Formats: sequence, C-alpha cells, structure tokens
Amino acid sequence: MDTPHKTLIDGSKLTIEALARAGSEVFVGYPITPSNLMYAYAKQRMPVFLAAPDEITTLQWMAGISAAGKVPVTSSAFPGIALMVESINMAYAMELPMVIVITQRLGPSTGSATTGAQGDLSLLKGIISGGYPVPVFSPSDFEDIWNLAAKAMETAVKYRTPVFFLTSKEMIMTQKAFDLNRLKPIAPYRPDTEVSGEFKPYKPEKHLTPAYIPLGNDKYLTRITASTHDQEGNIRKAEPEALENSMRLRKKLVNHLDDYLVFDWNRQSDGASDTLLVTWGITAEAVRDAVDRLNKQGKRVDTLIVKTLLPVSDKIYEIIDQYPEVYIVEENLTGQYKEILFGEKAPSHIRSINKIGTMITPDEIIKTLMS
Repeated sequence: MDTPHKTLIDGSKLTIEALARAGSEVFVGYPITPSNLMYAYAKQRMPVFLAAPDEITTLQWMAGISAAGKVPVTSSAFPGIALMVESINMAYAMELPMVIVITQRLGPSTGSATTGAQGDLSLLKGIISGGYPVPVFSPSDFEDIWNLAAKAMETAVKYRTPVFFLTSKEMIMTQKAFDLNRLKPIAPYRPDTEVSGEFKPYKPEKHLTPAYIPLGNDKYLTRITASTHDQEGNIRKAEPEALENSMRLRKKLVNHLDDYLVFDWNRQSDGASDTLLVTWGITAEAVRDAVDRLNKQGKRVDTLIVKTLLPVSDKIYEIIDQYPEVYIVEENLTGQYKEILFGEKAPSHIRSINKIGTMITPDEIIKTLMS
C-alpha cells in the first residue's frame, strides 16, 4: 500500500467494481451512450449479467430480481431513464433496493450523446409521484466514485429503496492515470432480515424500514405490492394504516438523512473568506483548480462540494447561510441545484455560474469572481 499502483482507468470500471464489491451480484441493462462502458465491463465482472431488450424491461427485471433478494444494478442516460420512470415508481412503492447509474449527457431529448452535462438533477427531484424523495449521490472524482458507489449500495439495501448514482460522460468515459492504492477496501453490505415479533411484509423495523425478506423464502409468507397497502401488504386506499405506510416512505429517508449525507466543506484555516463556491459532480474538478489559483492570488474562497444531492439536508443551508457571497457552479442552463435549493427566485447574494455544451473551466470561474 506504500508503493503507488498506477494504472490507466476510467470511471466506468471503478463504478462497476465498487458496486460489485459492495454486494451487487446482478447487472441488468440496455446499452446507451455514454453508459456503454459500464454495460461492457459489467458483462465481465458481475456474476449475473442480463441484456434486456429495452429500458422498460430492464427495470421490470430488476424489480423481480430485487424481490427475490438480490440487489441489481443498471446504468443508463436520460432517454433510458425517461422510459423507466413508471417502473422506478413501482420499485419505490414496493421498497425494492436497487442502484441506477445515470451518465448525464446534453439534452433536451436525445441531445448529443457524446457531450456531457449536468442536466438530469431536476428530473430526479420530481421522479417519484407525490413528491417523495429518493437518494441521489453524485461523485466529484475517482475516489468519490469508489466510495459513493459503495454508499449507494448500502443505502439501497439499508432503506429498501432505489438509489441514483448521478455521474457524467466525462467522468465515466475519460481514462486517466490513477493510483489504485488510494481506494479503501469495500465490504459487501448485507441486508437486515431480522424480524421482531409477528412478521408483516411492510411492518417497519430498524430505520423505519421493513426487514428485507425475499419472495420464496422458507420461513415467512411475504407479499409485495406497488398499490397503497397496509403492513400486511393488502391493498387499501384511504385507511389510516395504509396512509401512514405511504408517509413512512418519506420518513425513513428524511429522518435518517445524516446516515447517508456526504459533502466536503473546505474552509480557509483562519475563517477569513466571505465567498463560497457550491458545486457537485464533474464541475468540482474545475472549482478546485480555480480556488487553488484564487487563493494564491490573495482572494480567499471556500468550497462546498455536495455529494448527496437529494434529499437536501438542512446542513447545506446552514453552511450557505454563513456567507454573504455564494456562487453555485453547475454544467446546465438554468442552475438546477440552485433552483432546488432556492426556487426560481434566489436571494440576491446567491449567484450562478452555468454553461452547456462544454465543461466549465477554471478560467471562467475566476473571471466571474474577479469581475
């Protein structure tokens, strides 16, 4: 471990390898640019690889696999996710753990399949009907890919939920020299199958989450449904137990947000900065470079790199509220994370640095801050 072990690698291999080590045994997918490298590597790496005929089938197969006790993974881009939305909602209501990797590309519609972007976050904010939250992780570098992919798998299993891993074309497809010794060991995360008292398929146990008991097990008669249901899994409408069960889907993720909240807040050692750059995903690389240069020029700037994008934690607001000058930097046209945080009318001291078609550069960030 003391000797560098450098190799030429891309984010696709790191993503699939981390998810496999974290406990996934099944990849289901339909190839789409720019996620094709993950599809290809998963075919070699995962114990079970299923080539679906389309994206709708992909999520349906994943739901069945998850119901049988295996946590599946897929990767796609916006057009594929658009086709998966109904089935993602089904899996969410059934409380079926799975990890969905999104490699963002330029939109709208099919846009440019070979041009990166950060344009899918708003979709994920409202992807579950009724406004229910779904965990969204976004890596800012290769080490994040490794660590957050494992965290995504753990969160999916621990809270019995679909989880999104939101990355971009550049991070997934670009090869670079990387020291593999910087990666921490990953142990597989095992589901909680402990039942207290009488078993009911949707009775909340630890973390407000039902025990993950697969269909076809030898001990319990379980039931899975996507319709509004009580703890027994019986379809109900407006009955108190059924509505409380639906509200629990939000509570389990919001009440335990600190358990899977990840961010980097990099402050000046003397606390002298009054400027904060907030960013996420691939754009963090440009932000880090820009801040290094700005600090050397005497302009003190802090950074907040958010890695658990959704649900939004109060801790993010608490950090932002400490600065009189805030810039939210992201590679999309409207400032999607800014809109999620502050709506379409942000306070005057909350500004945007945005771009589409090419990545934001450190020079562009510096020019904006120095103007």
